[in-house]
Amino acid sequence: MSGDRCILLAAGGTGGHLFPAEALANELAARGAAVELVTDERALKYGGQFPARAIHSITSATPTGGSVISKATAVAKLGVGALQSMLLLRRLKPACVVGFGGYPTAPPLFAASVLGVPSILHEQNAVMGRANKFLAGRVKRIATGFPRLDGVGAEIAAKAQHTGNPVRPAVIAAAQTPYPSNDGVLRLLVTGGSQGARVMADVVPAGIAALPADLQTRVRVVQQARGEDEARVREAYAQLGVTAEVAPFFNDLPQRIADAHLVVSRAGASTVCELAVIGRPAILVPYPFALDQDQAANAAELSASGAVTVIRQPDFTPGRLSAEIAGAFADPEGLTRRAAAAKSAGVPDAAARLADLVMATARLG
Repeated sequence: MSGDRCILLAAGGTGGHLFPAEALANELAARGAAVELVTDERALKYGGQFPARAIHSITSATPTGGSVISKATAVAKLGVGALQSMLLLRRLKPACVVGFGGYPTAPPLFAASVLGVPSILHEQNAVMGRANKFLAGRVKRIATGFPRLDGVGAEIAAKAQHTGNPVRPAVIAAAQTPYPSNDGVLRLLVTGGSQGARVMADVVPAGIAALPADLQTRVRVVQQARGEDEARVREAYAQLGVTAEVAPFFNDLPQRIADAHLVVSRAGASTVCELAVIGRPAILVPYPFALDQDQAANAAELSASGAVTVIRQPDFTPGRLSAEIAGAFADPEGLTRRAAAAKSAGVPDAAARLADLVMATARLG
């Protein structure tokens, strides 16, 4: 690209938005493109890790839920963010703006549409979220994380191109790890997304407690637990005599996925795609309270490959989980087949596909 014109990435402050943006940033940098990031204040703690030459923070908020006053306040904050974004884009003159969903994406992409800057919206989920629906008519192209994209009309669907969800270099590296051999133990990874999930703390230790004693001694657990749940989860495993590592967050989660025989998880887009690229079977429990039911749609996509079992949260009981784990012990070859099925559904080159689309869309010169 000529001069120092950058590609401006816009992403919210959670891992689900930042991880695919990070993967694209690495791919673009490898092609010699300058990358900058615009986000909200939550993401500033990642500043030392995100591969961008500069990181900009704008005002943002979520105008769904809460009282009328809180909604009005959120809309006002988004308006401030739009003005900040207009000034930022006028100064940077980016060749393209790429948004990764969530309300912090809205002000920069809105500003891009007003200023005539080419823009791309990346929809990570199999159903389009509310913020992205607002933006979809304003962008030039829409990149999709899954072949399926629900919740859009024909005009929006015509802009869509399936690229897959970009995964971080750590995921690509972990994907080189062969599926663990059957050595008589079951390595179980439990994760609830970047914010954790209380249901995992409530159900998984109790599910393992419901196993026959000879199976309990053969389970090795790595579990993400929210800070307020960490002590009780650790104590539950200690009382059972089950080998377990419990922490609120694992920086090396991709390798933890690769080391597992079976994963129990929510069904966020990044998680589902990382499971597929690495190639691991899973029990997925979609978050049940999302307005758009995006996690249910994501889980259904991977379930079609035969790699995962999807359990609705009301059905995710200790007894059901215990039966699933006992079944995994009884059929290790089945787990291996499911791992292969997961890997066949992965898109390891999604970052390259998205980068191709960005470079083709970017305003050069």
